[in-house]
Amino acid sequence: MSKTLPPLIEKKLAEWRERVREVEKLLAQEETLADRALSLALTRELGELRRPVTTYEEYLDVVREIEGNEAIVGDSSEDQELRDLARDELLKLTARRDELCETLVDHVLVDDGHSGKNVIMEIRAGTGGDEAALFVADLFRMYGRFAEKRGWKIELIDSSPTDLKGFKEIVFSVSGNQVYRDLRYESGGHRVQRVPETESSGRIHTSAATVAVMMEAEDVDVELNDADVEMEFCRAGGPGGQKVNKTSSAVRLKHRPSGIVVRIQDEASQHKNRAKALRVLRSRLFELKLKEQQERERDLRRTQIGSGDRNQRVRTYNFPQNRVTDHRVGENYNLDRVLVEGDLEPVVESLRGHEREAQLKSL
Repeated sequence: MSKTLPPLIEKKLAEWRERVREVEKLLAQEETLADRALSLALTRELGELRRPVTTYEEYLDVVREIEGNEAIVGDSSEDQELRDLARDELLKLTARRDELCETLVDHVLVDDGHSGKNVIMEIRAGTGGDEAALFVADLFRMYGRFAEKRGWKIELIDSSPTDLKGFKEIVFSVSGNQVYRDLRYESGGHRVQRVPETESSGRIHTSAATVAVMMEAEDVDVELNDADVEMEFCRAGGPGGQKVNKTSSAVRLKHRPSGIVVRIQDEASQHKNRAKALRVLRSRLFELKLKEQQERERDLRRTQIGSGDRNQRVRTYNFPQNRVTDHRVGENYNLDRVLVEGDLEPVVESLRGHEREAQLKSL
């Protein structure tokens, strides 16, 4: 069956096409080039949009060629040999159109123009005490190995370690190629079922952690007014020795309009903690802005697999059965390969396919 783009998909692609023209004009202006942050952000945006827009323009060219060849085939006054050639060409053109259609639907419904963004991730221990904190450490190592396979870079922003080498929470950034495209599916509640090392009776415990994945915001993505940010310096707490607790190096930021609070204590330097806290604050505000935008575009994106609903249970890691279950797609994976080796590729591909089908159905 031949395919054409759904109207809402085509509308979004037309908007992106117009945005490419706007960005190209902006990048040609001297005042834009003089603003390094703006210039970099626009260059990155242009890079993200150029591929789908180029594909869309090829799709439009193919559609026009199909219409021309259909006209020849349907014109009885034309030479029969020419009509046969047009009929053969139609087979190739419709196959190419269908292929382009599939690619463009992916660009709009699954990649949504933000694929190339770097992310800031937050993993927090939920129910389960020390065992939950150890699970946070397991998840952090899993993402580290996945990032290594992809050639991504991980930078620790903040952490609250426990005496048993777990974490009450850990915040880190991931940068590289197509980071947000794949890691956004990790948002939500993660649950582990296993026998803790401290459990003498061999009883299986269930513990939980929440994962938040936020696109790392550029300065131009979020307008942050200094007057809206309340800043406090205080002493860092938790394990870390005397140096950690002697100086008031921890930074607490509160964004008054939204009520968002960020506290960073990982560095011994106030300046470094402040810079990290601002990165996290910008990303949280950007996430809030995007959620509001997604609400307005609900007709286009009704199913939010990677929406960041932190109360939603997305995955269970069952040690006794050596199995990982992703509840959104109802599929099982080998626990050692996923959690220990960081092989998240099959999980991500399954989630991308599931989201694409759900989005198409909603349209």
